[in-house]
Amino acid sequence: MSLLLEGKRAFVSGGTRGIGAALCEVFAREGADVAFNYHSRDDLAGEIKKKIEAHGRKALAYKVSVTDRYGMKHIAREIKDVWGAINVLVNNAAVNKADNFATTTDKSWDWVVDTNVNSLFAVTKPFYKQMIREKTGNILNITSVGAIRSLPTSVHYATSKAAMIGFTKCLSREASNFGITVNAIAAGIFDTDLGQTLPPRLLQMHDFWVSKGRVGKPAELAEYAAFMCSDRNSFMNGEVVIVDGGAVT
Repeated sequence: MSLLLEGKRAFVSGGTRGIGAALCEVFAREGADVAFNYHSRDDLAGEIKKKIEAHGRKALAYKVSVTDRYGMKHIAREIKDVWGAINVLVNNAAVNKADNFATTTDKSWDWVVDTNVNSLFAVTKPFYKQMIREKTGNILNITSVGAIRSLPTSVHYATSKAAMIGFTKCLSREASNFGITVNAIAAGIFDTDLGQTLPPRLLQMHDFWVSKGRVGKPAELAEYAAFMCSDRNSFMNGEVVIVDGGAVT
């Protein structure tokens, strides 16, 4: 059987850490050339490029913010010139800050919402237009169970991730007219820098809540994401799949 993403060209936002780094490596192992953006760590970007290339695939890394609309348009054009149009897009980049709503500052609210919500427009729009022209494509959005369940996480983070679910469902209807599918994974708590921003009491109780008895490994989510972005997942559209280790609801 062929690799899940053989011959695909993927773009992963926030590709140097945690789930994003795992997505880049697993996608490359499954046959995709992978481009990604990152915020600051040139050293980590170099490491991820090497991991992608170690699987015999091509890699491109861009130090551009996910909220930079002009920068993202430039990236999309450059990748198309070098490789051809992107046909797999993963909106993964996100930030969080441990805040109580009563003490959340304007700056904190704007930072989380701008990064997690406005990036959906900045990142998706230029690649989506390419997919429309090609009449094919797969978009996967990494949201959170915090958008679905009443968890003790920050309100601005949960709000931003709930917006991503609305984005997924509504765009999937429009995109289907052009042969494009749009789905999402609602991630539970994973062993990432972002996961460690959650309140200590939540992390302490997590192992009792989930049937797996532990936090997730980034590669475990990436493995499922590879299938969701593949042609074998041909009849799913507008869905939000929970991957959280079997949490009690």
